[in-house]
Amino acid sequence: MSTPRPATPPVALVTGAARRIGAAIARGLHAAGYDIALHYRDSAADAHALAAELERARPGSTLLLQADLAEFDRSPELVAQCIGRFGRLDALVNNASTFTPTPIGTATPAQWDALFASNARAPFFLAQAAAPHLRASRGAIVNLCDLYAERPLREHTLYCMAKAALLMMTRSLALELGPDVRVNAVSPGAILWPEDRGDTSAQEAMLARTPLGRTGTPEEVADAVRWLLQDAHYSTGQVLHLDGGRLLGV
Repeated sequence: MSTPRPATPPVALVTGAARRIGAAIARGLHAAGYDIALHYRDSAADAHALAAELERARPGSTLLLQADLAEFDRSPELVAQCIGRFGRLDALVNNASTFTPTPIGTATPAQWDALFASNARAPFFLAQAAAPHLRASRGAIVNLCDLYAERPLREHTLYCMAKAALLMMTRSLALELGPDVRVNAVSPGAILWPEDRGDTSAQEAMLARTPLGRTGTPEEVADAVRWLLQDAHYSTGQVLHLDGGRLLGV
């Protein structure tokens, strides 16, 4: 027996949705029937182009939300705008992230603040603001963690620490928000190379340590997020490793 479709489409708020993995997640959820609140910070042209694309497929199905998540008060504001537009919230996807090297001896408090703001603080306060609405819809949260939350990356200590905080937040909120809200995470390995780095030898070495011998795709991450939101009804507090086997440490 199929599950009845809700009178209004489910709604997902996706942070960092304008480009790369975030855009793939937004497209995947939209294709699965979600209306999408598309958060972006600086990538206005990409965000507007994506919204236009999704609107052509289903008019009235998107909301653009511009915000710097380092600004504390923007998190509850984004949730409020989403509720004001759609009247409900069924899913929060904390995808927005900052990734910069911080070699010991050079790291600064500003770097600490920036990395923790995007990778840990904003996801927590978005989840806190979204929680009452997600309880009402019996919705779910998916956090985009990282292999480096569990395995350190040289010269990226602050980033690894922030992602480790996000991983623990996933487990803690699963305990705190259950049984009404499920909270899980996707932990990708190599999906897209950073755009400002062209060290092919390092990339080849990384793939040599990956049992599946290739990078993943943004669409594979999007499929994992959709599954955790829609189909993983008895999973909470879990971290789905999408890393081609790199965590095996071969």
